[in-house]
Amino acid sequence: MEENNFPITNWSEDDKPREKLMLKGKSALSDAELIAILIGSGSRNESAVGLSKRILASVDNNLNALGKLSLSQLMNFKGIGEAKAISIMAAMELGRRRRAEEAVELKKITSSKMIFELMQPIIGELPHEEFWVLYLNNSNKVLSKSQQGKGGITGTVADTRLVFKVALELGATAIILCHNHPSGNLKPSEADKKLTQKLKAAGQTLDIPVLDHVIITENGYYSFVDEDIL
Repeated sequence: MEENNFPITNWSEDDKPREKLMLKGKSALSDAELIAILIGSGSRNESAVGLSKRILASVDNNLNALGKLSLSQLMNFKGIGEAKAISIMAAMELGRRRRAEEAVELKKITSSKMIFELMQPIIGELPHEEFWVLYLNNSNKVLSKSQQGKGGITGTVADTRLVFKVALELGATAIILCHNHPSGNLKPSEADKKLTQKLKAAGQTLDIPVLDHVIITENGYYSFVDEDIL
């Protein structure tokens, strides 16, 4: 008996790739299924997956070749109108740009000064506090920078669960905490210290250590590690 009240066999052909992605993850889908999600629907006589397979077959199942097709070439396929053709072209272009960006070396954090240089342009001159997290891989390279809290002039808070939810989703192996002091005062408040300890304890439980907490102002920074209070 199916545990799902609406088993996959009952879904329309055009919905199956979407549900498959939700249940099994994006890597489980074939190229045709991914393209089917882009175009959304097929025609009365052909599913979106069937139409996608036909398009791929025309370019020998080569995505690079697909990315070179023009709008008019895509629209030559029965069932592909202007909107669907544009969706395919946009996705192919995003893929091309992503490949180009993957060649850029991730920034490796080796000191608190590097954290300051990375984050000062983002939060150093704001009139309110923001709490950010740097998510690192096992080489201490920055996978992502994420704002995890925003406050007023005098303080900010962050949700521990959300901080580590993002870490788990990214596969991060360590994090660095950052926030700014609009007042220019670099000294951490008691609230800053308590938040740091709370996140540190959660990180120890999940084996995702907090490597530092850096307070940033327009012209300077304070590192919990450098001051030996982490």
